[in-house]
Amino acid sequence: MRRSRSREALAAAQAALAAEHAAVYGYGVVGGRVDDARETEAREAYDAHRARRDAMIRAVRDLGAEPGAAAAAYALPFPVPDANAAVRLAAELENRVAAVYADLVRAATGGLRGEAAAALREAAVRAVRWSGGSVAFPGLAERAASTGPGGSPGGPSPRA
Repeated sequence: MRRSRSREALAAAQAALAAEHAAVYGYGVVGGRVDDARETEAREAYDAHRARRDAMIRAVRDLGAEPGAAAAAYALPFPVPDANAAVRLAAELENRVAAVYADLVRAATGGLRGEAAAALREAAVRAVRWSGGSVAFPGLAERAASTGPGGSPGGPSPRA
């Protein structure tokens, strides 16, 4: 049972790391297209995801595994030609990140669970700021709608 729980936590941590890699990439696109009024918000989100990515790298190592590497590039879930699309992309990234952290909250224990809960909360707050709306249980209700190709909820899909 304990070993199974460990594997589940590791898989969820790797998924959270993959989502953070995708979010960092996605926010590079958001930052390049968002209007001046939201540029600071995009930069702060980018920095937050870089910090969470680094924390997830440490968490995966602490769980005894090699952290998954970022893809060279990611396919975005939709075209992002302008500032409005950039805002929609930012909200989508946050919803996808929230979904994987919800999984990590369920799978992890101790300090990692607390960190996952904090990351889920932060992503949910950013999603509300970008989209202007919220859901009762961020990361859960919209899970089915926000899964990418192959059921991956992590964000933009790696390009082959």
